[in-house]
Amino acid sequence: MTKAEAREFAERWRKVNLAEVEELRSTPLEVQLRQLDSLRTAFEAFGWEEDPKEVEEVRDRWNRLRSLALG
Repeated sequence: MTKAEAREFAERWRKVNLAEVEELRSTPLEVQLRQLDSLRTAFEAFGWEEDPKEVEEVRDRWNRLRSLALG
């Protein structure tokens, strides 16, 4: 892949990401709430349970990633 092709590739994905953000922003709240409820229902249907230790570990990982990203 040439540098020009890489730039074009990155630009296409930038446009895709912008379109996705716009789509998410324009999704009505009612639809977002139904989607959230579907996720909650699936969570219960699969019998998944939160493990407080795992929740804390994931939270710590995200905080480390966030601090690295923000410098």
